[in-house]
Amino acid sequence: MFSRRLLRIKVLQILYAHFKADGKTYIQSEKDLSLSIQKSYELYHYLMLLLLDLRDYAESKIEIARNKKLADTRDLNPATKFIDNKFILQLEQNDNLKKFVNKKKLSWNPYPQIVKNLFNWLIKTDFYKEYMISQSETYNEDKKLVIKIYTNLMMNYEDLYANLEEQSIYWVDDVDFIFRMIIKTFRKFRENVDNNDLMPMFNDPADIEFATTLMRKTIIRNPENKVMIKESAKNWELERIAFTDYLIMQMAITEVIEFGTIPVKVTMNEFIEISKIFSTRNSSQFINGILDNIFKKLKSEKKIKKLGRGLIGEQKEEE
Repeated sequence: MFSRRLLRIKVLQILYAHFKADGKTYIQSEKDLSLSIQKSYELYHYLMLLLLDLRDYAESKIEIARNKKLADTRDLNPATKFIDNKFILQLEQNDNLKKFVNKKKLSWNPYPQIVKNLFNWLIKTDFYKEYMISQSETYNEDKKLVIKIYTNLMMNYEDLYANLEEQSIYWVDDVDFIFRMIIKTFRKFRENVDNNDLMPMFNDPADIEFATTLMRKTIIRNPENKVMIKESAKNWELERIAFTDYLIMQMAITEVIEFGTIPVKVTMNEFIEISKIFSTRNSSQFINGILDNIFKKLKSEKKIKKLGRGLIGEQKEEE
């Protein structure tokens, strides 16, 4: 689930907090990094749970209407297509989701207004109305509705974003990414499968070690990296360089030196892309120029040692 790029971003965020705080140790920051990753994985399950609460709320509305003293024909014979949605029922029975939710005690019960408002918005949409009157009752149609609920509603639900930000500071920058991961997960679901796979936290067990090592080594190498950046940015005072740009360059230098199996081009491209997300419009060009100078110098001094696939890439570049 967590790509190397997302892990680099999380390291960047933790490093920002680390260097802005006085007296924080790398051990404390390492714990913050681990917690940030865990909280993002919780959010993945938490936002899937929201769909089940949405269905439960719809069902409760039907039951309330049925039990009215003066219930009319429509109350007694309601349209139940949404609460009988095959995909939602399948997700509800997913053991992986149930186990995780129960273990972490995740619940939307403290936030009933979020569920209520989402349902009231849903029933006003054209895609929901078309779904409810359609005579087709296939699994694929049910799945398409769910994906539309996430892409058309939840991803545009400002109150939900505000609520999540209040619940955890670690969720502020992750929501859109998590929504994309949920939609990707749902698209892989198949009918008549009892427990469709949810995404694992890591595709490779080595990924968490990569993230923690990158963070720790960047902190340790801070004085040395600072000198390299200062020498390369001769016409710039360090105080004039945006702090985020400074951290991005620090991380890139650390990765190039400390990770022998990652090609220099990969590191360069990854951090340039990250700079486009978190820095100013012209930052990527500035960072590219500074890092290019630093990497050339490090290569000439034989301080960049690549192995395996990384070595092949470096050899081609030098030829």
